[in-house]
Amino acid sequence: MSTVQENLNYKQYVVDSNLRYFKPHATAVEATFAQEISSSLGRSKKFISPKFFYDMRGSDLFEQICLLPEYYPTRTEVSILKKMGNDLAAHVKSDTRLVELGSGSSVKTRILLDVFSRVQDSTEYIPIDISEILAESSELLLRDYTALSITGIMDSYEGGLEFLKQYDSRQNLIIFLGSSFGNFSPEYGHLFLQKMRSAMKPGDLFLIGLDLVKDRDVLESAYDDSQGVTAQFNLNVLLRINAELGADFDLGNFEHCSVYDAENQRIEMHVRSLADQMVMISKSGLRLELQKGEMIHTEYSHKYSLPQIGCMLRDAGLEVVRTWTDEKEMFSLTLARRPART
Repeated sequence: MSTVQENLNYKQYVVDSNLRYFKPHATAVEATFAQEISSSLGRSKKFISPKFFYDMRGSDLFEQICLLPEYYPTRTEVSILKKMGNDLAAHVKSDTRLVELGSGSSVKTRILLDVFSRVQDSTEYIPIDISEILAESSELLLRDYTALSITGIMDSYEGGLEFLKQYDSRQNLIIFLGSSFGNFSPEYGHLFLQKMRSAMKPGDLFLIGLDLVKDRDVLESAYDDSQGVTAQFNLNVLLRINAELGADFDLGNFEHCSVYDAENQRIEMHVRSLADQMVMISKSGLRLELQKGEMIHTEYSHKYSLPQIGCMLRDAGLEVVRTWTDEKEMFSLTLARRPART
């Protein structure tokens, strides 16, 4: 364990016998954030990675989005999880560990932990999340699950998978819910699934939640709600850059923009500049010049057909075990396995 920690430059924080988490050293995190922002905003087609949405305020705003009437993905995925519990339990062994990418406030995690508790006397859980909310949500879980031990990894998904790859030989069920995979480009999505397979041991399981293609109006309403919470969430990333990288974005000079691209099966989110303006980002060493109407891309949210999902997983070397959907086929959960053969 100490070798993994040292090799990957993590610091360990021990809260008690049932809770610890690993986090990259603060200087490394800040440097990476500054470098990525400098690179992504310093080009002609400017963008900000959606992984930077989730500071504490961004995570809180996303939890509010999940409760909005227009935002169907969360409640639909939760309904599927509740119905598929017995089926999933058949694939969980007495020593299977639960690993989650993007744990957030752990609402869905609890449904899975209830499944594990049917099979196991004690459960080990590894949440991987870039947000500080990981520590808070882990402490809340331990209040309700006395037979639970948690080892959190406060890092990007890629960093967490590399940590997991070197961690130990125990069997894992890795879950990636909420259709967060849809934020990736098709090219990076394929690469990510290959990284996932590489982090998995033969026999490990992978459960992925993905949003399905549907009516344009339903999709666009879900990402541009009537209460404006999604707009706050989108613009909050500029506030985070102000706070952490010494920038001077004026939110009054920007607006939220979201549209569905049917050809590419994806929602596209941007922040639009409302004026000719210049923004300084001191820790990135960047002087950002924006024209009125210029867009900064912040998120793709790809939608999929069921055949596409099967092809993606198989192309990455994973074996599809089973897929669950709601009655209207709005959302899907697919269980895959890394085959025993190498």
